Amino acid sequence: MIKFDQRGINKRMITNPWIKEAILYQNVSSSHKVQCLLCERRCIIEDKGYGYCKTRKNIRGRLYTLEYGLVSSISLNPIEKKPFFHFYPASLALTIGSYSCNFPCIWCQNWHISKINPETGGGTFISVDRFLKLMELYNASGTSISFNEPTLLLEYALELFPLAKQKGYYNTFVSNGYMTKEALLLLIEKGLDAINIDIKFGKEGYKRYLHADQEVIWRNASICKHYGVHVELTTLVIPGLNDDLYLLREIAKNIKDRLSCSVPWHINRYFPAYKLNVAKTPVETLNKAWEIAKEEGLEYVYIGNVLNEKESTYCPSCNKLVIKRRGLDVLEYLLTEEKRCPYCKKEIPIVGTYKGN
Repeated sequence: MIKFDQRGINKRMITNPWIKEAILYQNVSSSHKVQCLLCERRCIIEDKGYGYCKTRKNIRGRLYTLEYGLVSSISLNPIEKKPFFHFYPASLALTIGSYSCNFPCIWCQNWHISKINPETGGGTFISVDRFLKLMELYNASGTSISFNEPTLLLEYALELFPLAKQKGYYNTFVSNGYMTKEALLLLIEKGLDAINIDIKFGKEGYKRYLHADQEVIWRNASICKHYGVHVELTTLVIPGLNDDLYLLREIAKNIKDRLSCSVPWHINRYFPAYKLNVAKTPVETLNKAWEIAKEEGLEYVYIGNVLNEKESTYCPSCNKLVIKRRGLDVLEYLLTEEKRCPYCKKEIPIVGTYKGN
């Protein structure tokens, strides 16, 4: 149980197990101001104040997370839902999320939790030990922190990941990629195996719509690649915001030049959500984005939120079908035990074993 100074904090918070001192922060003055070092907003927080995400509170010069193990949503998901198409195909990940976000997206698909403060959202506390027992109960292959921004559950992830690894589970994040380098390196050190990062805009779009620096996302994706974390990228294509073909070509070029032509890119269809009421993305736009990505040399490009043949994996050498998908289901897995194309023997970059029948 955390013991708080009674000034500036109510009695209910004293006994809540989801209130825990934050790991990454520093004091910045003698007047109890602190700087949060969790994400690249690097908020300066006054005494009794909150960070941008509303999940961090300054209590007399000490910073606390308000959602350690506070779960808003939990479900057993196919790994393809994240989406991860090149990581333990057909496996199941026990997935949790909490509340709030460090991005202000007005098109958020999970707005019912990402726009809610942890102090008012309710939720259920699930200890790390309980989470691991649920993993065993549901025969999951790994963990996933998703739904809202997983970086906000840093302290929980840092305790969960090494224990999950000891039991043979993998650990994954589905993230906007805006954590600090310090936070990311801690996650990698403790056992982050795979990350799917949203690539939302180009430089100007990040600045205009998210008040954020695009370079942070590319930096973090590169760090993950450098340390052997499996990386997949996702772009939700939104009409009028980021469906410009020049922008999509720029993203494709960045993937190839900054990461690798073999990094999977998921181009997903938008459906109206939260405060943005624009029409769903035309399939023609998604197909054109796919064509642009292939023109730029990306080897594994997928169209999501639409049932189509571009959900499947084709060998970039001989163009034969090697993994057939429909929706979240893997219908055929044709790779050899060495994860090579059965036709031309090209190695296909798949991490982990196929978990299907």
